Amino acid sequence: MKIGLKVIAWFKEIGKGDIAIAGGKGANLGELTRSRIPVPPGFVVTASAYYRFLEEAGLMDTISSHLDNLDVQNSQKLDEAANLIKEMINNVAMPAEIAAEIRKAYEKMGGGHVAVRSSATAEDLPEASFAGQQRTFLNVNGADNVVKAVQGCWASLYEPRAVFYRVEQGFDHLKVGIAVPVQKMVQAEKSGVVFTVEPMSSDRDKIVIEAAFGLGEAVVSGALTPDLYIVDKKSLRILNKTVARQEWQLVRNPAGTDYEDCNYETTVAEDLQNARKLSDEEITTLAKIAKSIEDHYLWPQDIEWAMEDGKFYIVQTRPVTTLKEQWDGEVEGVLYFTREEILSGLAASPGVAAGQVQIVYHPSEIHKVEAGQILVAEMTTPDYVPAMKRAAAIVTDKGGRTCHAAIVSRELGVPCVVGTVHATKTLQDGQVVTVHGMQGKVYEGEVTELIEAAAPCEDDDSDVETMAKVYVNLANPDFAERMATKRVDGVGLLRAEFMIAGMGEHPRYMLKENRGHEFVDKLVEGLTTFAAAFNPRPVVYRMTDFKTNEYRNLKGGEEFEEEEENPMIGYRGCSRYVCELDLFKLEIEAIKKVRETYSNLWVMLPFVRTVKELEQTKMLMEQQGLVRSEDFKLWMMVEVPSNVILLDKFIDVGLDGLSIGSNDLTQLILGIDRESSKLADGFDERDEAVLWALEKTITTAKERGISCSICGQAPSVYPELTRNLVEWGITSVSANPDMVEQTRRIIAEAEQKLGRSSG
Repeated sequence: MKIGLKVIAWFKEIGKGDIAIAGGKGANLGELTRSRIPVPPGFVVTASAYYRFLEEAGLMDTISSHLDNLDVQNSQKLDEAANLIKEMINNVAMPAEIAAEIRKAYEKMGGGHVAVRSSATAEDLPEASFAGQQRTFLNVNGADNVVKAVQGCWASLYEPRAVFYRVEQGFDHLKVGIAVPVQKMVQAEKSGVVFTVEPMSSDRDKIVIEAAFGLGEAVVSGALTPDLYIVDKKSLRILNKTVARQEWQLVRNPAGTDYEDCNYETTVAEDLQNARKLSDEEITTLAKIAKSIEDHYLWPQDIEWAMEDGKFYIVQTRPVTTLKEQWDGEVEGVLYFTREEILSGLAASPGVAAGQVQIVYHPSEIHKVEAGQILVAEMTTPDYVPAMKRAAAIVTDKGGRTCHAAIVSRELGVPCVVGTVHATKTLQDGQVVTVHGMQGKVYEGEVTELIEAAAPCEDDDSDVETMAKVYVNLANPDFAERMATKRVDGVGLLRAEFMIAGMGEHPRYMLKENRGHEFVDKLVEGLTTFAAAFNPRPVVYRMTDFKTNEYRNLKGGEEFEEEEENPMIGYRGCSRYVCELDLFKLEIEAIKKVRETYSNLWVMLPFVRTVKELEQTKMLMEQQGLVRSEDFKLWMMVEVPSNVILLDKFIDVGLDGLSIGSNDLTQLILGIDRESSKLADGFDERDEAVLWALEKTITTAKERGISCSICGQAPSVYPELTRNLVEWGITSVSANPDMVEQTRRIIAEAEQKLGRSSG
């Protein structure tokens, strides 16, 4: 695996599409920087540097030998293998060239104290959160210590908890790289977390803010219980303020010299221990920033923030990966249960479960937790995850609704109550209790009426049938098999960019070195993974649609890609295929090879500007032997207004289906850069002009007897829009993995109201 990207990428050079280069955390920091959100300046040591390190050290085969066939359920064997790999990575000298570039970038940034954070290339995706799996080093000072911290982050990719999590999530260890963002350290007087959705009930109308004195690591880890503020998202009115007593805080250690000994706990001044952390004005200001970030991403966000000298800084954002259908108190039916609880805390993850208590005081004791027991701890860390997966419910002394225990419990679907203060002292091993995650309460004994009332209804989503098909959008081959087990009708949008970015090299650079066959082979490998997993369900592959700024980040990219003022409407899509037939042939060759075994792989053409461009592209495909047939369908994305205006002429060229790319179509109809935070309020698929285009596209496709789909979040976020799509005759909707079931429900409800039936 030869990855050849540059070693350093500055935040201003990267965006949310650069996960393969900068990891989830790094890509989002770049995206926020480019969107003018207040982010401390910094750079990313790219995933390429990590892979080069492994290659030059000859560690890849060694790592595989220790992890292949490893039973991660055996905690002792897991610890032994993981710690051996970490030790090897930490003890091998970093290549001099990489170390020199890190030092140079650090000095260019001005030196001083920095935060060095891990950013895995499978992190902060909608499909999986990977929260807290790798190391973070705060207040690192000096170029040599920064280099050591970067290597420490690389080693942390093989923490036992990280190895366990990747196996459980179905990820290939060596295909998950790690980048390392390095950014100016905010010496936070106050810090915390913001969720732009109420994380436990999935109420999208609320913003939840947690705040504490000192560095935010104590809040994220659940080491202390923060203040809790709840804000109405629309009006920004403060709905609730809960103040928590704080006796200590985490701050920079002025005497610290080693990169691992830079922070310490100090006592909070007596007169501040019971004080509010944020004023009403500060709460409102922070809520506005958080809302602008959600508006930019068009999805609820989990945000980490810090305040220094009265100014807010955003140090991380990730998509919320644990959204569930909003909780309905009527269904719960137990809000007025009268039995007295033995413990109460913060409701962190819904559900009710009973079992025997098992108290765990340290990660080394997690083997004590057996399946079906109630895990009780002062707080949890990523090392607790194997035990959390076995537990029927989780209760902690410390933490807020956005701490580690809360986030992971919601991801696992396990009831959780946090911040009880006295759980480890009040409860005893072997004691039977009932944990009510929605109420934030723990009851003595097995309370059967609570358990029965919270049991899922038999009439669940698995019985929901729709006339319109529900597809899934995918990009990462590591998710293929897992998503194929879900109830989806196929892949409606398979993006090429993740697979190609994972190669790390510009396709033309590979061709220049007479390595075009490598490009084909790697693309075949990725496409085969999806086609095999979903066979016989269709997999609609959107051919490459890299923009010039995205291609420039690949090795050799700067030689072949011009800098464009506006890459979004620049050299992309079918224009590339017509002008660069040699590269287009490589992609066609890969598709043909996969189709020799899997005929369920179809093709979709992106960003087609003119009818002539479609004719040329289709002719080139046919000349290479890729011809429409009963088992090979050709779709076109409807992203450019010309597609709508001349839709009949485009269809006349010969198409089997259309897929509406609502993001680009909305952008170009309204003249709004979809990545602009200033114009985000005006970017709305429900605009009258956009709705006209959607209706014309769908109804024309219906009249011409071809299929019509739509990909993106809009149908899941706006139920009223979905009802319109169904009424106009949409034949399928392709949603992100976390929204598939919700999208199916919305479509079913819309079809029912229109008197349609799948039967």
